[in-house]
Amino acid sequence: MDYRKVDTGLAGALDETGDEDATSLTVFIHTASVPDEEAIGILKGFGVSGGTGDGQIFTATLSPRAVAQLSDQPWVQSIKLSRSLRLKNSEA
Repeated sequence: MDYRKVDTGLAGALDETGDEDATSLTVFIHTASVPDEEAIGILKGFGVSGGTGDGQIFTATLSPRAVAQLSDQPWVQSIKLSRSLRLKNSEA
């Protein structure tokens, strides 16, 4: 695992997750450039869905093992944990 590519929220979630293979982490994967065919194949293998208009940000629900494997890819710039947002004035 390349922890330099993982944000602090995701690092904390990885520490709390007991099952390495449970797909429980919703993340944003930022790539250094538009992925080539090989990189697209790797992303699809992990169940990663389509990216943004520029093709450099992807969303996925991954296992800790998949996060570790993706963080080791040279074309992955960063992986960030997705957080639930709520309206400022809403009651939760």
